[in-house]
Amino acid sequence: MKNILVTGGAGFIGANFVHYWLNKYDSDKVIVLDALTYAGNLANLEPVQGNSNFVFVQGDICDQELVEKLIQEHGIDTVVHFAAESHVDRSITGPDAFIETNILGTYSLIKAVKKCWIDEPKERGDDIIEHRFHHVSTDEVYGTLSPTDPAFKEDTAYAPNSPYSASKAASDHLVRAYHHTYGLNVTTSNCSNNYGPYHFPEKLIPLVITNILHNKSLPIYGNGMQIRDWLYVEDHAYGIDLVLNKGRVGENYNIGGNNEWANINIVKEVCKLVENEFANSTELSARFPEALAAINSDTESLITYVKDRPGHDRRYAIDATKTRDELGYEPKESFETGISKTVAWYLNNESWWQAVMDGSYQDWVEKQYS
Repeated sequence: MKNILVTGGAGFIGANFVHYWLNKYDSDKVIVLDALTYAGNLANLEPVQGNSNFVFVQGDICDQELVEKLIQEHGIDTVVHFAAESHVDRSITGPDAFIETNILGTYSLIKAVKKCWIDEPKERGDDIIEHRFHHVSTDEVYGTLSPTDPAFKEDTAYAPNSPYSASKAASDHLVRAYHHTYGLNVTTSNCSNNYGPYHFPEKLIPLVITNILHNKSLPIYGNGMQIRDWLYVEDHAYGIDLVLNKGRVGENYNIGGNNEWANINIVKEVCKLVENEFANSTELSARFPEALAAINSDTESLITYVKDRPGHDRRYAIDATKTRDELGYEPKESFETGISKTVAWYLNNESWWQAVMDGSYQDWVEKQYS
């Protein structure tokens, strides 16, 4: 039995991990700490609100005193650290928040767990508490690839190209240093692009779905040929599960989807899937009348090419061979099944995404893609 503190657990990936974990390990206790910034949403956690082993705390990972209090009150022995500012576009226009949360927040967090798990037990003459700090990172810390380069491995040199990826790289290095210097039991996973339920609508796939439903343009940076490896979010949770239970302390593990797509092809695929859903359901036409103009003609006509963002990385690709060979990891969802589930989820959960697409979100989208 574990007592797990999940930071950023009201965000997209964190919330899906909480659902996964409580469904699989029904005797474990899960404490979520989330500051509920624009991308954190309590509605993401509604499916587990009635679970007696679930506790939500609104707070900041930079609040070391609060983190220490939670560790002590709940007997936390495992931390899964998702909390991060994660959108590259936002890091370009406002990098300060990324430095604050991703670097200083991670630093505050590892100071708190070191104090509670290592320092205080030593001072009392007790054994060091059996523990694990798992740090969730990204493939973007490795930089960019050409179309023919081999995929990123765990020993690929770091070469971050955006304020976001630079801040994540810095946090990775801090976690590694606290293992090698102070003996903190850590693991780190570097994942590829996630997609699935509860994905904030500023990201590519949900942006395309919701814009089609509103008959709005589908903005594509540059020529749309940037390539990403796409990972269904529940497969990411499964990969972290394997790292926590089988991974070697001090090691990094890549978690990928074995699924590279150019952005423009992702957009066209989503267009086809939405059109197919409407073709098979008169109810959708009644619920989303704005979409009919595009659905009845050619949804791809909504595609609009906009100025590329600064420093846009050409390609990311994950080589998850180490995670497969050591831990037995393989994605359970194909892209065909995962993207179909994702489109269906957004069509069936209009109340969720309408609630998060408030005025500030709309203002940001207009500014970003104008």
